Amino acid sequence: MTAHIESELGWGVRWPAPAKLNLMLRVVGRREDGYHLLQTVFQIIDITDGLIFSKTGDGKVRLKQTIPGVKEEDDLTVRAANLLKRETGYQGGVCIEIEKNLPMGGGLGGGSSDAATVLVVLNQLWQLGITEQRLMELGLQLGADVPVFIKGTSTWAEGIGEKLTTIALPDAWFVIVKPDCHVDTGKIFSANDLTRDSKSITIADFNSGSDQNDCSSVVRKRYIEVDQALKELDKYGRARLTGTGACVFVQFSEQQSAQDVYAKLASDKEVYLAQGLAASPLHRQIGELFNF
Repeated sequence: MTAHIESELGWGVRWPAPAKLNLMLRVVGRREDGYHLLQTVFQIIDITDGLIFSKTGDGKVRLKQTIPGVKEEDDLTVRAANLLKRETGYQGGVCIEIEKNLPMGGGLGGGSSDAATVLVVLNQLWQLGITEQRLMELGLQLGADVPVFIKGTSTWAEGIGEKLTTIALPDAWFVIVKPDCHVDTGKIFSANDLTRDSKSITIADFNSGSDQNDCSSVVRKRYIEVDQALKELDKYGRARLTGTGACVFVQFSEQQSAQDVYAKLASDKEVYLAQGLAASPLHRQIGELFNF
């Protein structure tokens, strides 16, 4: 295969940007610079945004269509592409089309995942040769969750989100409800009543059932919509908050059980049915297209 033909691979096709759930979130400390020290578990799930990349002749990064309320230059996907250009000196441009399926402000990581897909895919399309580790370091400049999506596996995360360990999670299906509100993550982490001294646990502890979310009580006090959604979902299993929300979820070991609950809720709520994935569909598609 010639270099010219290879350079055409991946342009104009849909690239997935999967969502995540935080199955556990503990705040175990706070650094002097104000950043919180966390322990959390990321579960990749099979609902995705889609990104399509097209070549441009002017060397600029732009969106095919901007997201309402977000300036083009502030969009994480544009910032991610420009970060790659600054890192490498690459002179080419790109037009990014975003098929937005994941709710904004829901705690499912949509914006971070979109940015990660830009970094991973453009590294291939632009033939930059950046290592995964360096991509993760760059991604951390854009947001704490971006490296997880670059890694693309079920992950145990510590520190401020930069210490990542791949873990095995059981097969699971999830019913996710997005309450009609937007949770301000900054306000939750600055709240006086947020627990900041939870005891650190191990992966074995998590596997044995230690899966609290220290943000849950703080969010429930401030957002009645989240509290109500958790109470309703509790009818079908143990409802939990992902990250700082606003999305809440129930986990099932059997697909049919999840489908039954989804069917009950789908008529009058913003609800999603998702399967947990051990590996990101983005990485699967990268491997299939570029033969690795």
